[in-house]
Amino acid sequence: MTFRQGGRLDTSGVSGGGRGGRRGIAVGGGVGGLAVVLIALFLGVDPGQLGLDTGPTGAQEQGSDSAQQFQAHIDQCDLQQANSDTICRIVATTESLEDVWTIQLPDQVGMSWVQPRTTVFSGAVDTGCGAASSDIGPFYCPAGQTVYIDPSFFDSVLVGQLGGPPSGAAQMYVVAHEFGHHLQTMLGDIRRSQQDPQGPSSGAVRVELQADCYAGLWAHYATSTPAPDGGPPLLESLTPQDVDAIVRTAEAIGDDHIQRTGGGRVDPRSWTHGSSEMRRQWFLTGYQQGSVQACDTFRAQL
Repeated sequence: MTFRQGGRLDTSGVSGGGRGGRRGIAVGGGVGGLAVVLIALFLGVDPGQLGLDTGPTGAQEQGSDSAQQFQAHIDQCDLQQANSDTICRIVATTESLEDVWTIQLPDQVGMSWVQPRTTVFSGAVDTGCGAASSDIGPFYCPAGQTVYIDPSFFDSVLVGQLGGPPSGAAQMYVVAHEFGHHLQTMLGDIRRSQQDPQGPSSGAVRVELQADCYAGLWAHYATSTPAPDGGPPLLESLTPQDVDAIVRTAEAIGDDHIQRTGGGRVDPRSWTHGSSEMRRQWFLTGYQQGSVQACDTFRAQL
């Protein structure tokens, strides 16, 4: 996936570091904590064991310097850098997502899109859902309507530990997946994960698969959606190699693959995100059909 050359980015929706207010629920991305965090908060397990803590931390003090460094990096991003720099790619992807959903959500659902915030951090960050560490992976906090991403996740975990492809398209898919959780919050579907947090056909899995489908829907329209000023789309191309990299990433963050990689047995009863095949299938459903209605995982037979 290649961003067009030339032009500045609107970086106003992305910030470095972050602070939270009230306690809420963190919704995990490819690897992290949706169901496990829900279990922690609703069944009394210590969230700190999962990388999410609702008590005081030193994250604000320890992260102030890195937050300023991230912000300086974000502020100088342009489209050319987005093709080679991870942080700038995150910024450009959020802008592309806004372009697509600003058109598709009113057209398909009759609702206006409200852009979430995106926070880039390192190590730990305070959020409206508690103090989170990078251990839970990229995540979305409904309480603050904010996506949180530690850029080191892509190389150290997604590629290094899970064997995913070192691909810019894969990184963009992860961002688009987290924006899918924001759309679920807007539509009221995110709560379904709380009622049924584990299992191969659980509400938690259906929520994650729907976010994958929404990521596919974004990819369907990303190269044809004009910029807000009427200019050309931010993304110039989506090649078969890009789609293959995204599919391989979806498979790498399937629950069964993660369980095998961790040396354990595959136990569908503990699944919170869906199998590799499920995640692959639902991304492709969104990508091929480009329809919010087609992403109704809650009525689908899993």
